[in-house]
Amino acid sequence: MTKKFRLAPITPANVETAIAVKVRSDQERFVSPVVKSLAEAYVHREVAWPRLIFDGDRPVGFLMAFLDIDWDGKGVDFRSGLWRLNVVPDAQGRGVGRFAVESVAAEVRRRGGTQMYVTWEPGEGGPEGFYRKLGFQLTGEESGGQTVGVLNLTNFGPQLPDSTPSERSRPANANQDRKIMS
Repeated sequence: MTKKFRLAPITPANVETAIAVKVRSDQERFVSPVVKSLAEAYVHREVAWPRLIFDGDRPVGFLMAFLDIDWDGKGVDFRSGLWRLNVVPDAQGRGVGRFAVESVAAEVRRRGGTQMYVTWEPGEGGPEGFYRKLGFQLTGEESGGQTVGVLNLTNFGPQLPDSTPSERSRPANANQDRKIMS
């Protein structure tokens, strides 16, 4: 069976579909619900990139990337990566998470990035093993109590053509609070 995963931006027509994406109850402590992510995307619209994940016409997940955030609020260290990933229970283990990471990696590359970051809530049953298996390395940092990992995009996933400078986004807010990822 060929997987036909695709991303769709959040629109008035599909916002209720996005809100309906739920993880297993034992995973709820590791990831915020989609409704919280959408509220954060609204107030951080300069850096948030929320998307529904579909398998054909069926919604199977939600991701939200952060693009060019001012990591430490000093206007020097700008980072991009995966902010949230929610996958419905019966789609877990079928490649949806990998597709989400590859999709964010492609967008980060398109914008000229060479590294992708992710944060996760530590703990047994959490997503650390998934991210480490994909190649994320621990940075030794924490953000909002979450572990920070980084992935070198040079050797990860499908390579896309270079973007032109006009396609690259510039940081929108030099005073962005790095704790938005918690």
